[in-house]
Amino acid sequence: MSAVDEILSQIPMSRLARQLGVDGQTAERASRRALPALLGGIQANTDDPGGASSFARAVDQHDAGLVEGGVDLDQVDTDDGDKIVGHVFGPARPQVVDKLGAVGGSGGQDLIAKLLPILAPIVMAWLAKKLTGAGAGATTGGGIGDILGSVLGGVLGAPAGRGGASGFDGGALGDLLGGLLGGGRR
Repeated sequence: MSAVDEILSQIPMSRLARQLGVDGQTAERASRRALPALLGGIQANTDDPGGASSFARAVDQHDAGLVEGGVDLDQVDTDDGDKIVGHVFGPARPQVVDKLGAVGGSGGQDLIAKLLPILAPIVMAWLAKKLTGAGAGATTGGGIGDILGSVLGGVLGAPAGRGGASGFDGGALGDLLGGLLGGGRR
């Protein structure tokens, strides 16, 4: 199961759709666009050793229990999510939201802007669960970057038009993030 599918399987999509004011299919399509962007942005940030240790500390502050047995959307702290999104994308945030929202079927920029702060704490909790399962020392040094590399598989690097298991055109997003983030914010 891809990282995106694994995270999505924990989110009550009909409830998320109601919270966003859209139908379930639109919420899922937008989530399938936003999740790889968040994961890719985190991975770009962890390519820098300072960024890796910063994200390791941030992940340690998130409770993996949020994604255990399904996400309770009432427990998602969107203020924290907004901070996470700001840190992941930095000054490129508006461009990321614009690009993701402009992709056909993703629901537009307003939907993506509302969705990212909801998904960000879920992603951090999922990463906390993955890092906890990886054993001691995973959050030191390059551990988080190694974990991200292994859990993302080819989601971000999939050739354009293939989509992969997540149904996402990772090549286009990889190009977008690479251009906007320059391989990681420092």
